[in-house]
Parts: sequence; structure tokens; C-alpha cells
Amino acid sequence: MTIKLPKAIEAYFDADRTCSPDAIAATFTRDGIVKDKGKTYEGRDAIRRWMDEALQEYRYTVEPFLAVTENGKTEVRGHVVGTFPGSPIDLRFLFVLAGDKVAELEVTV
Repeated sequence: MTIKLPKAIEAYFDADRTCSPDAIAATFTRDGIVKDKGKTYEGRDAIRRWMDEALQEYRYTVEPFLAVTENGKTEVRGHVVGTFPGSPIDLRFLFVLAGDKVAELEVTV
């Protein structure tokens, strides 16, 4: 299923498919924030390290299947399949955007 995503979010998922921590970090604002697995990563360097660590531990793909924008936040549901316990799983990606960049991302079940 193809869904319409805001350009900044589409850029995030496109970068995620490249498995490049630098490409992921570039989709965020300079002071962007990621919250994942109970940890918070602030700034592009921390986001780059977050993605680098994730890619060293797991390989995965994400297929977004639902997007809803409300109160300045866009929730994307994605079907995630990979080399991690519990695969496959549907995750929530909650984005706050700043222009053409991601300002905040929270990943939850």
C-alpha cells in the first residue's frame, strides 16, 4: 500500500532504506530529537550514533501503512521486519516537523 507522507517524513523513510546513519541524521534539524527504547538522542551527532548502533545490532525494513496528522504531530504506523526479537512488528513513529526537516521523532510500539 502506498500512502502520502509529508516530504520531511518521506525523506526520513527514504534515508532509512539506505542504511546510512549520515543520511538519517541529515533529515533532522540541527537540534533534532529522537526518543527510542526509553532513551533520548539530541542533535544530529547523537542521532547518527543512534542509527549506527541500531544498524550494528539489527537489519530491518519498514513499510509505512498509515499516516495521520493532528495537533502538529504526524503519526505513521509502519510494519517492521528484521533480525530482531519479536519480528515482525507494527511500530508507531510520531513526528514533529520543522519545515522540510524532522524536529522530533518518537518510536513506540
